Amino acid sequence: MRIVLFGSRGQLGWELQRALAPLGQLTALSTDSRDWPADFRQPESLAQTVRGLRPDVVVNAAAYTAVDRAESEADLAYTINATAPGVLAREAAALGATLLHYSTDYVFDGSGDAPRGEDAPVAPINAYGRSKLAGEEAVRASGCRHLILRTSWVFAARGGNFAKTMLRLAAERDSLRVVADQIGAPTGAELLADVSAHALRTLEREPGLAGTYHVAAAGETSWHAYACRVIDGAAARGWPLKLASRDIQAIATRDYPTPAARPLNSRLDTTRFRRAFGLTLPPWQQGVDRMLAELLDD
Repeated sequence: MRIVLFGSRGQLGWELQRALAPLGQLTALSTDSRDWPADFRQPESLAQTVRGLRPDVVVNAAAYTAVDRAESEADLAYTINATAPGVLAREAAALGATLLHYSTDYVFDGSGDAPRGEDAPVAPINAYGRSKLAGEEAVRASGCRHLILRTSWVFAARGGNFAKTMLRLAAERDSLRVVADQIGAPTGAELLADVSAHALRTLEREPGLAGTYHVAAAGETSWHAYACRVIDGAAARGWPLKLASRDIQAIATRDYPTPAARPLNSRLDTTRFRRAFGLTLPPWQQGVDRMLAELLDD
């Protein structure tokens, strides 16, 4: 199996390099790759790369993820999150290759409190969500064999993320205010990478499993409870902090205005994915605790 991975330097792409390597010949590309174009700001150049490498599988882990900045850079977000995946899908279709593409719970409006299934109506409430939905639609319209994996609240020990921000602020401040009415499941990049490799291998044997799936760690939490878990975990390890979890104030989304609206309900129903690929998705706490161990333990 010849695999081309785009976005190899990001949180997810870094883990995918490890997880995909046993499946076959892996070419991992990032924006600064010298031999093959991999800059999603220039989508048509990606066609040259796919045609030249002629992969069996294209994995797209590249994305514009600056949710607030996307409100003022909507065209750039659309280019990276929609136009570029459409080019990859078109070229995958021409080769008879499979495209693995990642999307987000932000394609939904975040209303209600029930987990969303794959067939739930989409209605993004910010520019980032609209660009990701357009990317999904471009992949499907291409006719290529594809896996679109929607996920939520991705984190990793590598790169910037919410947990690292909480640790930094807890070392600097005596109190914090964190939103408590947005609910989702923090999902580790290493978990996503591992289940992605398994899904691709299964799809090779059962091509009828192609389609859109929801993948997230089990359980649910708020950003406030997530922050408390991180701070309690760091405190238990003797990490130098100026505050304890009791000093983190729970606030409503309306009390923390941001340029981009955020969905209150980021719950995803993963039943279809678990049944199709025979996998168990571990609780979100397990991944967060593992990340903390990697970050903080000697």
